[in-house]
Amino acid sequence: MKLLAVTACPTGIAHTYMAAEALEVAAEEAGHEIVVETQGSAGSTPFTQTQLDEAEAIILAADVEVRDKERFAHLPTVTSPVKKAIGGAPGLIEQAVAKATAQPKGSAVVPAQRADGEPEMATKNFGSGFGSKLRGWLMTGVSYVIPFVAAGGLLIALGFALGGYQITEAPDIVSFDDNGVASVAFDPGALQSWAALLFQTGALAFGFLVPVLAGFIAYAIADRPALVPGFVGGMIAVNTHAGFLGGLVAGLLAGAVIYGLKLWQPPRALAGIMPVLVLPLIGTAVVGFIMFVLVGTPLAAATTGLTNWLNGLSGTNAILLGALLGLMMAFDMGGPVNKAAYAFAVAGLSTGSETALMIMAAVMAAGMTPPLALALATAVRKNLFTKAEQENGRAAWLLGASFITEGAIPFAAADPLRVIPSLMAGSAVAGSLSMAFGATLRAPHGGIFVVPLIGNPFAYLLAIIAGTLVSAALVVGLKSARRTPAPAAAEQTATAPAAAPVAG
Repeated sequence: MKLLAVTACPTGIAHTYMAAEALEVAAEEAGHEIVVETQGSAGSTPFTQTQLDEAEAIILAADVEVRDKERFAHLPTVTSPVKKAIGGAPGLIEQAVAKATAQPKGSAVVPAQRADGEPEMATKNFGSGFGSKLRGWLMTGVSYVIPFVAAGGLLIALGFALGGYQITEAPDIVSFDDNGVASVAFDPGALQSWAALLFQTGALAFGFLVPVLAGFIAYAIADRPALVPGFVGGMIAVNTHAGFLGGLVAGLLAGAVIYGLKLWQPPRALAGIMPVLVLPLIGTAVVGFIMFVLVGTPLAAATTGLTNWLNGLSGTNAILLGALLGLMMAFDMGGPVNKAAYAFAVAGLSTGSETALMIMAAVMAAGMTPPLALALATAVRKNLFTKAEQENGRAAWLLGASFITEGAIPFAAADPLRVIPSLMAGSAVAGSLSMAFGATLRAPHGGIFVVPLIGNPFAYLLAIIAGTLVSAALVVGLKSARRTPAPAAAEQTATAPAAAPVAG
């Protein structure tokens, strides 16, 4: 049977490609053909029309909205979270084959078409329950924000590294006098000028964080007509100092408003201009009123309270917070709990407080520890791991060093009761020690490659090493204590991620 699949995760890095590889292996073992479109950070190669015509079913393994989903309206479809495709690919293949047998292609409901050939305005659907839909909306927003955060954060960090913390006081690269005449203050031979250029460019990129978050949360709820009110609501959140929390509210509000407006059946004369004029116009006006007049000030107060709380954390409280964030980072290794901890750290970066920078450092240290620990464990006690796990261990060195926690997933899928608690313990140690040492980080990603930009880097590396040793020792100890050998199925369960791109 000829199958298609699309894989996509919020970051578009590890889960996307690991799920694709797992589906390809499972389909080959079951005797079927499959072509996977990975909608990840490295770009994607869309299915050809021949592949779409010949396919008998499709698997959509995604935690964000699948792009151009209307292409698959004629195919029996199986949907699942991307993580299920990594650990349960054979089951998804079976479901797709069963659906293709019971529901031949062409019998699927084709969405209504407008006169211009575009599909009728549909609302995104991420699952049957409100909780799964809400998570899908938020993860779509986060997936579009991460490149802005990574680029902006790294440029800001480089600016600080070259020019010191006083770089914030540097004059603007481009300034205007009272007559509106522009002047450029940049000396190619001066290090401070380059530092100022990097810092100011990064600050501008970072400034898109909240509007992009709000715009694409709204897009996930109600498609393209919701983009404008979402972006405008996000910018109002910035102007009212409502911050990251304001962006979340603005995105959900814009999506809800456009979704409600779509329920209205307009006169035929208005139907053609609804998505490009009527919906963005009314939606933006409504969202602007609510954000400016009703919720902007309370959300700004909540953001200020969060900032003050972060600034007030010290001593034992800071260490406990680092341990909690470490536990969250290792609990599901790239899943919703992990992403919640990461989002909390990134949101704090916008406050600029010292404690927020410490939290970002602790989160990255805790996220690097799981793959590094399993790489170490497979190196020192190879006989406890299958050949596939040993291959995964060699790849996990680079994944861990790059802050890609998902490198530990194949091990957790094969032996969750021993591996996950061990990883959580080590990540808690790494996070708490990072906070205790006062390590800081302005970049939201980068792993070992941004260590020169970390405050107190040697103590930070010590925290990562300590967490890695704790997790590796626990994994080895628990696996050594088991009375029966590892099941042979583990050889197949642990799909090697070596081919997965590690961009970012």
